Amino acid sequence: MGYKVAVVGATGNVGREMLSMLAERNFPADEVVALASEKSVGREISFGDNKILTVQDLAKFDFAGTDIVLSSPGAKVSAVHSPRAAKAGAVVIDNTSFFRMDPDVPLVVPEVNPEAIARYTKKNIIANPNCSTIQMVVALKPLHEIARIKRVVVATYQSTSGAGKEAMDELFNQTRGIYVNDAWKSHQRKFTKQIAFNAIPHIDIFMDDGSTKEEWKMQAETRKILDPEIQVSATCVRIPTFIGHGEAVNVEFAKAITETQARAALKRAPGIIVFDHRADEGYITPVETAGEDAVYVSRLRADPTVPHGLSMWVVADNLRKGAALNAIQIAETLITSYMRKAA
Repeated sequence: MGYKVAVVGATGNVGREMLSMLAERNFPADEVVALASEKSVGREISFGDNKILTVQDLAKFDFAGTDIVLSSPGAKVSAVHSPRAAKAGAVVIDNTSFFRMDPDVPLVVPEVNPEAIARYTKKNIIANPNCSTIQMVVALKPLHEIARIKRVVVATYQSTSGAGKEAMDELFNQTRGIYVNDAWKSHQRKFTKQIAFNAIPHIDIFMDDGSTKEEWKMQAETRKILDPEIQVSATCVRIPTFIGHGEAVNVEFAKAITETQARAALKRAPGIIVFDHRADEGYITPVETAGEDAVYVSRLRADPTVPHGLSMWVVADNLRKGAALNAIQIAETLITSYMRKAA
């Protein structure tokens, strides 16, 4: 007997990827429902190679009988409909920022803290972390286990897909426009400055201390997932790429850790591929991660400026491991360990 799964925000970048991955990983679903806002009702969307789903209205959908909800519609929408689904008996795996710091909602990366899933019963909601946080903590976990991490300084290089399809379109249209002498501002919709051939150190709103909310998310979520004692300083930058986030990560440890120890630990860890050769092309770039499930680590090296430090380059497909895949992995662990149905 399979599960009934609803995908909320099914027409968005992450929602479409969730549908694709449910089919790709043969998730045991007897029924999959695609939900979105009223303006998308009636649209057809692919599910696997041969199936087409018709989008239904989220606001009118009755979640009774639904087992799992994969939700990525935006925080304001999720604030209304995720509790509604949970009250109807579904377990919601929420990809928005709304529930992440709720103390009664587990924030989960399966390679890092799968045991936290057990706490889902408090609200029937499990939070999926921010895309930039996910790939970083996957790389940090095996290092933290052998030499406690004190401090992380990270600069991100985040693709436009992290801001949605409209942001990707803006990059495409601005780039094309520049080549035909069309003013970039005529294609400005999502970003505060030109994104084509540029880098924008501004993701999400500004906080009172000068950080952006994206930077705050990386700080707060890393502590909730991995260790509340870890200090994180983040600078988050949007760059003119379509898929794949890169991160330059500098880590300071409480005790000695050699590059050899770190490399071995990373190679053993689930979900990580170490591709690190000190030669031309001996590293992975964001474009190479598109369609890949792994978090890639390159440029691993000692940092001589602190007693116990390492630097590394961490990249991943932000729509897959940074969002959809992480949610599906949570669902797979959930049904295997906590809500298995009788045959």
